[in-house]
Amino acid sequence: MGKGKLKKFNEMKGFDHVIQVPFHLIEKDDFHLKGKWSGEFFKNENPLILELGCGKGEYTVELATKNPHINYIGVDIKGARLWKGAKLALQRGLNNVAFLRTNIELIEQFFGADEVAEIWLTFPDPQMKKTRKRLTSTTFLNKYRNFLKPGGVIHLKCDSNFQYTYTRTMVLLNKFEIVADTDDVYEWDHLDDTLRIRTFYEKQWLDRGIKIKYLAFKLHDGEYHEPTIEIERDEYRSFGRTARE
Repeated sequence: MGKGKLKKFNEMKGFDHVIQVPFHLIEKDDFHLKGKWSGEFFKNENPLILELGCGKGEYTVELATKNPHINYIGVDIKGARLWKGAKLALQRGLNNVAFLRTNIELIEQFFGADEVAEIWLTFPDPQMKKTRKRLTSTTFLNKYRNFLKPGGVIHLKCDSNFQYTYTRTMVLLNKFEIVADTDDVYEWDHLDDTLRIRTFYEKQWLDRGIKIKYLAFKLHDGEYHEPTIEIERDEYRSFGRTARE
């Protein structure tokens, strides 16, 4: 590990708003704050919103800045990335934002029934070869509904046409309620300040002329089904996330 990363990891150990939970400590038992985040951690009863796969945490911090009466938690496994958002939140003196470093596959062990009001998925890896790893697959949707409030919204903002098409097909197939839908957010009539927040990755895609997609929807009870259609893959991702053919 480089000295820079080691310094960030050591600094984050002293951040009260960063929770780091190693796999072996949560493998079999639920986290002690499950179902208690608002009351015991944030010390209020404000709504709780998650950003899953938050990367550097820019979206989490900007959402928390714009909405001081809502609690936000950014979740990612990459500690060196989380450090940037955690540091920025500290510099801004935000008391309504936290970061959780853990595997998203274990997300059910951290949040209780009806605890989360909304979920944001901002520029997730589309996992074009591994359906079960996609953050909008039935595998993850079944996890989310265990802690998402009835009527809670899932927001997907992404550059990937594959991710957008897959998720939109999923939504239509399962008859989920669509709250918003556009394949070009910056040409959309309903663009607002929340959607204008730009992450590190989004700026890369915009610089390359890639359109940003947005889809928001609500889950329902019942069995969920996976789409079976063939979806054209994003060619530029075959050459890495920072390159394009």
